[in-house]
Amino acid sequence: MADRKTTRPTMDDVAERAGVSQMTVSRVMSGKGYISSKVRDQVNAAAAEIGYVQNRLARGLRSEQSSLIAVVLPTLGNTVFTEVLRGITDALTAQSFRPVFGLTEYCEDREYKLVRDLLSWRPSGIVLAGLEHSDQTRQAIAASGVQVAEVMDIDGAAISTAFGFSQRAAGQVTAQHMLDKGHRRFVYAGSQSGSDLRAGKRLEGFRQAVRDAGGTMVSEIISALPSSMVEGRRMTAEILSGTDRPDAIYYSNDDLAAGGIMHCLAEGISIPDDIAMAGFNGLPYLDALPIQLTTIKTPRYDIGLQAGQLLAMQGEVGPGTAPKLVDLGFELSVGQTC
Repeated sequence: MADRKTTRPTMDDVAERAGVSQMTVSRVMSGKGYISSKVRDQVNAAAAEIGYVQNRLARGLRSEQSSLIAVVLPTLGNTVFTEVLRGITDALTAQSFRPVFGLTEYCEDREYKLVRDLLSWRPSGIVLAGLEHSDQTRQAIAASGVQVAEVMDIDGAAISTAFGFSQRAAGQVTAQHMLDKGHRRFVYAGSQSGSDLRAGKRLEGFRQAVRDAGGTMVSEIISALPSSMVEGRRMTAEILSGTDRPDAIYYSNDDLAAGGIMHCLAEGISIPDDIAMAGFNGLPYLDALPIQLTTIKTPRYDIGLQAGQLLAMQGEVGPGTAPKLVDLGFELSVGQTC
């Protein structure tokens, strides 16, 4: 039987092919230290020619640190967190760091398992969504000493630094706008079985504003399925088929609200005369809808960018450093639905 074992190219092989020192190759691969663009291109070309791939894990084990940043997000099922991830990636790439990520699908236990597994790679930092994490997750992070950036929420206590906006305030602002338009009877439409804690905070803010103004929450309907336009259309049909119809529907996000618009257009239901609507996120595709949705625009890319910049620059966050909440705000975008 032929010997299938092969010898992998090494840094020394790259150095020999490029005609430079091993130290120069190391600097090019790590992205640290000054290297002229000519030499960097020369080294990268040599590495590509012989098929050299850097062993980042081995380098991380030697230095007790790697060029990896762990990113744990709830979902990539819509563009909300893809834009956050794009901001993180842009910030990290500029400083020669690389993101490795996993998805929790809004499951606390899955978040812990992902954090535990990703920490075994000894990342230089970790990004988490939201401020609510299990005790196990917090203990694992504390034991690792890794720097943390949390994203998309500031309603609570941060582990170290959180970048986002007030979810409760977003719900309050939406409710106040709908109330100012004369609506008094509301239905809330959500998804994910209520496991999206940030949507829950928005509902708290919305509910409180409605009650303070003497309005009524007719019902709160939360689907077990992930959010989608299809599910939003189905839920809207269910809401409007009942005898106790509301004046307005507050959707937990734009995907559900867009589905609601499609149902009304198909059934000849006038928006906002027969039913008013509002969503959340300000997703780009809304501009393509025949009716512009009233929603809250959120700075998703900037949130990811600033979180990535913090971790890439290795800012001082450790014992004695007070947790910090960075409010990047939001914008009420008034459309034609309310």
